Amino acid sequence: MKLLLTTLILIFNLTIFAQSNAFIGDYNSTFSTEVDHLIEYKLTLHQDGTFLFHSYSKIKNGFLPEVNKYGKGKWTAKDNVITFSSNKQEDFDEKYTLNFKNSKARFVAKNPRDKSDRIIKTKLTFVEFEIPWVQRLDFFKI
Repeated sequence: MKLLLTTLILIFNLTIFAQSNAFIGDYNSTFSTEVDHLIEYKLTLHQDGTFLFHSYSKIKNGFLPEVNKYGKGKWTAKDNVITFSSNKQEDFDEKYTLNFKNSKARFVAKNPRDKSDRIIKTKLTFVEFEIPWVQRLDFFKI
């Protein structure tokens, strides 16, 4: 009986761990024209619960031809919603200036039970964000 119970607990813990691994990785969102403009966002979710965000824009004939903005902090997942947080003492400095406090993103992926041929790209969609230019953007997993 103890062996059966231990085995069930082990399997349960492995399935929980496997589900959280689905979120981990690099996500990207790129907007560009052939010659003039390039805007690229990159988000990396690490296994230890931290994240890094990089925003890069290069606009030809703009006042600021090249702009880099960075953010970092911690993330947690519940169901398919990822909540981001930033701590002023740990996550902000000269380089990391973007505030992810109270930001949320929805994780979208093809359900493993879906055996159809339709293609659903794995992505994150920010549904709550204090920075308006990131709200409702799709970040596709690389």
